[in-house]
Amino acid sequence: MDQTIPEVIRTVPLQYYIFFASALFAIGVTGVLVRRNAIIIFMCVELMLNAVNILLTAFSAYRADPNGQIFVFFIMAVAAAEVSVGLGIIVMIYRNFQTTDVNLLSRLKW
Repeated sequence: MDQTIPEVIRTVPLQYYIFFASALFAIGVTGVLVRRNAIIIFMCVELMLNAVNILLTAFSAYRADPNGQIFVFFIMAVAAAEVSVGLGIIVMIYRNFQTTDVNLLSRLKW
């Protein structure tokens, strides 16, 4: 297995990728739970998706299997669709309420 990993990939240990992706994911989760601005929340969700993409790419490269990179492509396509729909929703909320504070959206219940 070690012979199939390119030398360029072996220069950075897999643990570094795992630590970096875990830190990015933790920052994203913290941002989603703490912030109230809808745009910041969407940015944090994208940060979490990118952390998963980094892990999938790293594991794919270390196993010399392109399946992880194919999943990354699909995750990026879904993330682009999510951003376009999410930003459309945020624009409509801003037009109606003149704010992007998600705590004020409880008025949408009734």
